[in-house]
Amino acid sequence: MVARLGVRASCRRRRGDLCLEAVRKGNSLMRRVVRSAWKLTLVIALAAGAVRAQDAKSAAPQTGMHETQTVPLKKNPAPTHRFWDKQNIILFAGVGVARGLDYSSTLNLRRRGNNEVLLDNATVDNHAEFAAIEAATAAASAGLSAIWHYTGHHKLERWTSYVHIGVTLAGAGRNYALKTQHPAT
Repeated sequence: MVARLGVRASCRRRRGDLCLEAVRKGNSLMRRVVRSAWKLTLVIALAAGAVRAQDAKSAAPQTGMHETQTVPLKKNPAPTHRFWDKQNIILFAGVGVARGLDYSSTLNLRRRGNNEVLLDNATVDNHAEFAAIEAATAAASAGLSAIWHYTGHHKLERWTSYVHIGVTLAGAGRNYALKTQHPAT
């Protein structure tokens, strides 16, 4: 609590200047939130796999059964789709467009004197590095969708792209909506 008050007091003293201590604390908080979200995603994926493994074990025939008894076979499973079907291609293209819009909106935000919240400004100002991060994020989204597809979670496969597009477009809209920082005169 004392450190927070110290940061606020120093921000008040330097009215027009950017309060770097507060930004650094916000960045570390955001990194912790992102790390926690990844851990939660991993736990959910592992739990879903464990449940699926239990279903496979319960479907196996019991030992010691008489030969005359038969285990009823499951009905044909619902037909699955190919991973690179039309809908996934459209969704991955949407993720790419949304990431491109995020790239341009973030650069516009920096040109207007504002600071990026999720990454440090040096990373955003290095255009090649920032473009590589945006491309890697889009590839990670497609990779997560592939994991969901090959483990049989087809709804999650689609929803990964839906959520990614929505969150990215919301972030780009926020970047464009922020007011320009004018230097104090």
